[in-house]
Amino acid sequence: MPDADLRVICAGKAAASMASTIARLCGSRVREGLVVGPAPAQLPPAFESIPGGHPVPTEASERAGRRALVVAASIANGEALLVLLSGGASAMMAVPAEGISLEDKRRTTERLLNAGADIQALNTVRKHISAIKGGWLAARTPFPRLTFAISDVVGDDVSVIASGPTVADASTFEDALGVLQRFGGVDAYPAPVVARLRAGQRGAIAETPKPHDPRLARAVSTVIGSRRDGMAGAIAEAQARGYHVVQIDEPVVGDARNASVAHLRAMVARAAGVGRPVCLVSSGETTVHVTGHGRGGRNQEFALAAAEPLASIGTPAAMASAGTDGIDGPTDAAGAFADSTTIARARTAGIADPARFLADNNAYAFFAALGDLIQTGPTDTNVGDLQVILFG
Repeated sequence: MPDADLRVICAGKAAASMASTIARLCGSRVREGLVVGPAPAQLPPAFESIPGGHPVPTEASERAGRRALVVAASIANGEALLVLLSGGASAMMAVPAEGISLEDKRRTTERLLNAGADIQALNTVRKHISAIKGGWLAARTPFPRLTFAISDVVGDDVSVIASGPTVADASTFEDALGVLQRFGGVDAYPAPVVARLRAGQRGAIAETPKPHDPRLARAVSTVIGSRRDGMAGAIAEAQARGYHVVQIDEPVVGDARNASVAHLRAMVARAAGVGRPVCLVSSGETTVHVTGHGRGGRNQEFALAAAEPLASIGTPAAMASAGTDGIDGPTDAAGAFADSTTIARARTAGIADPARFLADNNAYAFFAALGDLIQTGPTDTNVGDLQVILFG
């Protein structure tokens, strides 16, 4: 593959920057390129752009997915397919499977997200209602396929990142049906989706390509960035500012409001005996079960759930939780921060009952009133969520 001409597909929030990098490194070897992500200001030569939707697929997502399949199928002898993936690619590059409409996919994705499904569960379903995910993109060509992925998935499983379009899929139709059962029951989902999964369960529809499938024998995937890179950047900055730093290797996962309180308690214990000031750095990806009508995201909810415990610690402390992509839920914030004064400041501002905002999934309004949202703008990459806790 080192001397092969390349047809390149870049998908996800870092698609434009990854395309620029590969164009700079490989130059004229790039015969054709597709960028599926935030619209770039300028495209490298030989690349076209189709911006897809996120967090649910749009008509543009389907156009992008179908174009990606054409690119893969067009590879000739002496060429290779290079796929560069980053967070958001599952929604931005979508091709509904036969019998499934784009609206079916949208409704399924939204229902799973609102029910609090984690990315592994979500992508298990996505792969089984798609004609591009779960290895189907790689199956379009017998020629060499190389995938580089920036991981936004805890555990860095390449079959989960972007729903694994070039990676063999160990999950099954039965697993996908089990996800629907766990997150609302099958009756909560579009009938064509349920019908397809049941048909696959009984063997009437071919499974996704599995490990050792000969169609994927020449497909290789490598993770080139992950949550640990985000943590390393935060740690270096904290050390430069004079903090004693504690790195937390265990990922922060689970329901945001519950995980927040448990995580803060554990960090108070971890910080005991460490010199002051101390900075604890962790990362991961939580979920939110949406039952209210407010605005927010998992990071804002994580910070809001910590506000009451922070006020009772008895020492100055602050917590920030933010998405490394600069986007938290359907808002313009990356996340939020709370400290030992948050509750007192909220009462001064006339916010008498912060718990009401949490119950309504309305963390954005709470932190906006205090000026405590973290607003970076899109960073055009994603390695999960980052939490930083300071004890002064």
